[in-house]
Amino acid sequence: MIPTVVWGTGNVGRAAIRAVEAHPALDLAAVLVHSPDKVGRDAGELGGLGRGLGVTATDDIDAVLAATPGAVVYAASGDVRPDEALADIGRAIRGGAVVVTPSLYPLYDQRNAPPEFRDPVLAAVADGGGSLFVSGVDPGWGNDVLPLLMSGLGTVVDGIRCQEIFDYSTYEQEESVRFLVGMGQPMDYEPLMLAPSIPTMVWGGQIRLMARALGVEIDEIRETLQRRPLDTTVSTRTMGEFAAGTQGAVRFEVQGIVGGEPRIVIEHVTRIHPSCAPDWPVPPNGDGAHRVIVEGRPRIEITVEATDEGENRSAGGNATAVGRLVGAIEWLVTAEPGLYDALDVPLLPAVGRLGRK
Repeated sequence: MIPTVVWGTGNVGRAAIRAVEAHPALDLAAVLVHSPDKVGRDAGELGGLGRGLGVTATDDIDAVLAATPGAVVYAASGDVRPDEALADIGRAIRGGAVVVTPSLYPLYDQRNAPPEFRDPVLAAVADGGGSLFVSGVDPGWGNDVLPLLMSGLGTVVDGIRCQEIFDYSTYEQEESVRFLVGMGQPMDYEPLMLAPSIPTMVWGGQIRLMARALGVEIDEIRETLQRRPLDTTVSTRTMGEFAAGTQGAVRFEVQGIVGGEPRIVIEHVTRIHPSCAPDWPVPPNGDGAHRVIVEGRPRIEITVEATDEGENRSAGGNATAVGRLVGAIEWLVTAEPGLYDALDVPLLPAVGRLGRK
């Protein structure tokens, strides 16, 4: 059994507790939290399992890492604190742990990552003998292993389009929705996530990674952006009201240009209510989905819908990202210490988990 720590218990961390508990090769050794209100609470409660696990949450990072866990699922946010997240992850790697995380976008395509992210990780690997694998859903398996697998089913491949189409009213991170993405803000507000070059920073690595796997050279990466206001004020269950005239929908693309044409495209269509931008692509049931389209012969289209935590699509997406990461731990523990990406780490079947409670 691999002693495994879950660091952070938000949207991703809750799912990570459940995934580690369900995995027959992993033992939940500790849960690290930031909020004083969570210290001392049972991991089963924090993970929404409805039963105790006998592991109480702590904020004592030094004590947890001193116990030299075999693996760490780093689920704390890196969106607005990338330097702190990188430092935390480096500490765990220096202690010899395998670390898996969705929190550092620049390291999704680790070979082309900026030196300020890549070099500290490689130094930590050299010092402590741990490893790091960064992945998620989008960016993550929805932009790497899934489209690449589908491309192998085609005879002629003209292009690959990866779409995330989501109603963000189910997303329980109000600060990100309102300020990073700009939902509910005036139309002249400039959301950080949509600022020029930021989508490329987040998703460009996935474009390059797919190109590397497909054996093609990217001429350049381009961005497109469209925004739409709400026609009427809408109310959401988790985040309150979003006023008429404020931003209600966003559509952007990160395009990998090959031979002068956009051949590898990651597209996001995001709404705070289905009434906004109804002419844009919609998911099959209105809540959310990830879709991959391989244009060519044959044309192949796959839509993935995941649900968790009471039929919540956002929670379902988080759970699949966690499944990819937690499922990689056993392989990473047997591999050489290093910095890995999705082309290195196989997507393994759920060995030993079929029918397991």
